[in-house]
Amino acid sequence: QIFQPLHTLRSAEKELLPGFHQFEWQPALKNVSSSWDVGILDGLSGWTASVDDVSADTISRRFRYDVALVSALKDLEDDIMEGLKERGLDDSTCTSGFTVVIKESCDGMGDVSEKHGGGPAVPEKAVRFSFTVMSISIQAEGVEEAVTIFREPKPNSELSCRPMCLMFVDESDHEMLTAILGPVIAERKAMTNSRLILSIGGLFRSFRFYFRGTGYDEKMVREMEGLEASGSTYICTLCDSTRAEASQNMVLHTITRSHDENLERYEIWRTNPFSESAEELRDRVKGVSAKPFMETHPTLDALHCDIGNATEFYKIFQDEIGEVYLKRNPPREERRRWRSALDKQLRKKLNLKPVMRMNGNYARRLMTRDSVEVVCELVPSEERREALKELMELYIQMKPVWRSSCPAQECPDQLCRYSYNSQRFAELLSTTFKYRYDGKISNYLHKTLAHVPEIVERDGSIGAWASEGNESGNKLFRRFRKMNARQSKTFELEDILK
Repeated sequence: QIFQPLHTLRSAEKELLPGFHQFEWQPALKNVSSSWDVGILDGLSGWTASVDDVSADTISRRFRYDVALVSALKDLEDDIMEGLKERGLDDSTCTSGFTVVIKESCDGMGDVSEKHGGGPAVPEKAVRFSFTVMSISIQAEGVEEAVTIFREPKPNSELSCRPMCLMFVDESDHEMLTAILGPVIAERKAMTNSRLILSIGGLFRSFRFYFRGTGYDEKMVREMEGLEASGSTYICTLCDSTRAEASQNMVLHTITRSHDENLERYEIWRTNPFSESAEELRDRVKGVSAKPFMETHPTLDALHCDIGNATEFYKIFQDEIGEVYLKRNPPREERRRWRSALDKQLRKKLNLKPVMRMNGNYARRLMTRDSVEVVCELVPSEERREALKELMELYIQMKPVWRSSCPAQECPDQLCRYSYNSQRFAELLSTTFKYRYDGKISNYLHKTLAHVPEIVERDGSIGAWASEGNESGNKLFRRFRKMNARQSKTFELEDILK
């Protein structure tokens, strides 16, 4: 099957790739060309080529957003028809009123340089933007409630996460990122005010799209929403709390930030209408200091939440082994000793090899009852051991709530007890572990304690909207880039996108 001449593969490819199926928008999309049979675009289309060593047309490749969405819906054609049948809806009457909810993810990747070949190793970075069709529902004539006819069963799998735009750009290069994603955002905006007419199951049907940018880590959210970087005193991308406030009041916060508000604040920052000093102005706009260029849906990224909190526990483990609560500012050598003792113990008892940067797998294995038992063997005081065990126990109770795709069904008891547990967790931190949380707290820990119940109540889930699918797709990107790309830069991104 695989070793066929290129032209036969090409024709098979055509049906599977965006740009094969006919569709139309009502009203027609603004800022988007009218030809529907578009394949892969140069990500910088509309930009003049640069005079650099690398010609700019190899930097980025993408599908046109609406064309990619059409392809995704055609992929789900059978599921949609099946869903209508299961719900007892007559498919010939269901031609309008379909609503499609899309999760958007975007993530930067370090070091994707070629590992072989002559010449110096160039530090190349890439950014991938992708989307997942989360659910499709229909509002039938004369029926109050919308009926969901399709829900993505595995929202965090790379199989449901469709790459839309690939770019060789550093995610910290704000100008470049905005330049490439600018047209994507223009298309997305145009689509929210229009309806897609597409043939599904032999009849033309109309679809509306809702986009929710939730698959971003905190760094990307801050960049897209114009907030200061994550070391800022304005600790949270959801509320206006400062780090000091968040460590005093760990639990009682509500989500206040929004894209529109960030835009207003940026205008205030830019114009300084009250002629305030830099400090007063910064306090007025709560750390918004760049123009927000892409709307994200205020949520918490479950994967990075895992990682952030595990890093925090790893540090608490070290501090407890060295009994920091009895000392002021122990020297660095001493801290290193505790760290190596901790690593040695975890490796010996749990076969957990030390990692340079905390990753998801390590985080999941570190945050278990077994590992806290193992760490407690190194903690001298019985009282501290009990406190550590209680802290971990509370955490294990809380975690499924922001991890599972549907907490109300999968862990209703933990969901009910979440606020109580987070209160107790915060109490422990501000008493027993006060040495670590006096006037400071880490970003994700604040969000875990303060914002989880509110987000779950509003969206029904945190885990389903996480960035995992996109992160797993990064692995595939690396793989395809090494193996399946025709070996010239111009083709490479195109091949991977296919």
